[in-house]
Amino acid sequence: MHAFIDYIQSYLSSKQTPGAAGNLFWATVYILLVFGGLSVAVIAMNWLERKILAHMQVRLGPMRVGPHGLLQPIADAIKLLLKEDIIPSEADKFVFWIAPFIVVLAAFTVFVVVPFGPQHAITDMNIGILFMLGVSSLSVLGIVTAGWASNSHYPLIGALRSSAQMVSYEVAMGLAVVSVIMMTSLETGTGTLSMIDIVRSQQTQQEWFIFKFFPLGLVGFFIFAIAMVAETNRAPFDLPEAESELTAGFHTEYSGFRWSLFFLAEYSAMIAVSSIAVTLWLGGWLRPFPNALNGPTWDLVFSLFPGITFLLFAAICFYNTARMPKHPLFRIQTMGLAGFGAVLGLIGLVLLIPKVSVRVGDIYWFVAKVAAFMYLYIWYRGTFPRYRFDQLMKVGWKVLLPTGLALLILTAVVAMRTELWAQMTGALRP
Repeated sequence: MHAFIDYIQSYLSSKQTPGAAGNLFWATVYILLVFGGLSVAVIAMNWLERKILAHMQVRLGPMRVGPHGLLQPIADAIKLLLKEDIIPSEADKFVFWIAPFIVVLAAFTVFVVVPFGPQHAITDMNIGILFMLGVSSLSVLGIVTAGWASNSHYPLIGALRSSAQMVSYEVAMGLAVVSVIMMTSLETGTGTLSMIDIVRSQQTQQEWFIFKFFPLGLVGFFIFAIAMVAETNRAPFDLPEAESELTAGFHTEYSGFRWSLFFLAEYSAMIAVSSIAVTLWLGGWLRPFPNALNGPTWDLVFSLFPGITFLLFAAICFYNTARMPKHPLFRIQTMGLAGFGAVLGLIGLVLLIPKVSVRVGDIYWFVAKVAAFMYLYIWYRGTFPRYRFDQLMKVGWKVLLPTGLALLILTAVVAMRTELWAQMTGALRP
């Protein structure tokens, strides 16, 4: 028992990720934390999307279940678990059963290499980007098998659309990622595929890669941002789930718990690709202006942000509690909203403790950047009309692919400009 406690405590002084340190206990803890945190994030995203879209359309959104509809995602989850699980009589039952799990597994496995901080990752692979691209591509297998196993026309068409869409946009996405790898090679001469080393390279070069070789880094970021929306089948590229043409696409025949797995996988994939974009272009866990605004004073100011954020959320809850109708029928909802605000306020006070704020600062800035991407997903859905399928393919093959190739060539030329200029001037000398 004493040896096991020493084994647990030995990692606390380590500067590595649990996987790199070979500590199975802490690796398991990190896996459970990522799984639990991702599940909570999906629940929160479900509520936020419905409320934000409602306010964009000048309506209220969920209001009945809990104060301001806060318990609506839980009610939806209970409903889906209790619904009858139907498998069509002519479906391939085993493939139909396993397809949703393939999609969920692919979406969750990407987070093995996502770094929430210098040590806050399950493991740090030296081929982290290749692992991420390979595993995220596996989700198309689950979608195709779901559409084929349903033995129905609409799911099959939706699955084929999705496979064509993912293949088309993964090429441009890969080119944008390669441009980032080339940017990491400036200080060592050899690029890195490690997600943690890419963030450290941005820290060393004192510049987020979205601003590197301006405007080349920005162009690469836009290519990835468009491709990741198409990869996750979200509006305006949600052709595999076009309700007006395909009923619901590849998951038309699914119901209850299995349908909820597709829903969970979609939101998890959105968070995964947003995390990758943040890591590659926006400095990962680095706070804003880490080199320009440094020193003990600035470190103290930025360390207060996590606690202040939760206290602000708590203040919003208390403000809305005071505005609730003073009627006996609203008493429970008023108490619930006040209780939720009290919990957020308590978390905010805990995060103001210096030892806690230092440890969670990296995670806070990473999550804040990802949250900005998630808001953009909602904004796109409430703003842009759906593309036609021929327009979708045109953007992927005739716009993003040539732009990605040009970006790759220009990034190589700009990165090697000094060496190329020296060779050209040397060749011109008599």
